[in-house]
Amino acid sequence: MLEELERAGVSVFERGWLSSNNVLLHGNDHRGAVVVDTGYWTHADQTVALLRHALRGRPLTRVVNTHLHSDHCGGNAAVQAAFGCTIDVPAGEAAVVDAWDPSILTYDATGQHCPRFFREGVVAAPSTVAAGRWDWEAIASPGHDPLSFALYQPELELLISADALWHNGFGVVFPELEGETAFADVRLTLERFARLRVRHVIPGHGAPFTDMNAAIDRALHRLDGFERDPRMHALHAAKVLIKFRLLETQSETWASLRTWLSRARYFELVRQRYFADIESETWLQSLLTDMADRKALIRQDGRIRNT
Repeated sequence: MLEELERAGVSVFERGWLSSNNVLLHGNDHRGAVVVDTGYWTHADQTVALLRHALRGRPLTRVVNTHLHSDHCGGNAAVQAAFGCTIDVPAGEAAVVDAWDPSILTYDATGQHCPRFFREGVVAAPSTVAAGRWDWEAIASPGHDPLSFALYQPELELLISADALWHNGFGVVFPELEGETAFADVRLTLERFARLRVRHVIPGHGAPFTDMNAAIDRALHRLDGFERDPRMHALHAAKVLIKFRLLETQSETWASLRTWLSRARYFELVRQRYFADIESETWLQSLLTDMADRKALIRQDGRIRNT
């Protein structure tokens, strides 16, 4: 599969779960190369190195961000500095990026970091996006993020789905944590994907895959469970925030983790909205115990460590 994509001018850099996958769309004599998403800021040097190796001296003209969560755009500033390229963001995010408000951009709410970057263009969905050798359809894919989009190339039958569809599920539905109704948007996005003719899917995280319809069925099953019991989704989101932090730092003391969580607004929103009947320390201890039982972390020598 990857060899077929390479022949079509599409290189996939599959990253760990701290950084999103990066998709390099190679150019030709008439069009420059474009990279879709740039990973987390702590991996920015590696992102630049991967791009330099794949480009082999050819220019990178543009970054296109499917959405602006820190694990998808944290490398923007470093890539822009290294290659002198422009950056396109979802159209609805332009004013917020220009003003650079980390609270609206969710970096404060998640307790994560994204170095400031400067965008030049926007991508509206729906629209046609010229990127690399091909023209792509930008498809609105709300749910995980209300302004995110996917990229679809009908001749290649290729979908760059970002966090709207993974091989086993989809990203945390963050608007739900804010009290907004967004599970219906997830379903709408999955139904929209199902109407496409797709042979290959490049997700935001995890390996590319070919069985899109089966992946959609699994995602819908997961969504059904979340709709029946929103607390299950909220609990999942809280664990994801903790895991992401451990992926970044690898090890935390109880005190340092508790301090970090107190600044991550989404974590406190989850507790207040869904688990207010449980004392804060008791709830956090139960989360860590469950994650340890599931081998998602290790509690050892007074520290909480990533596995």
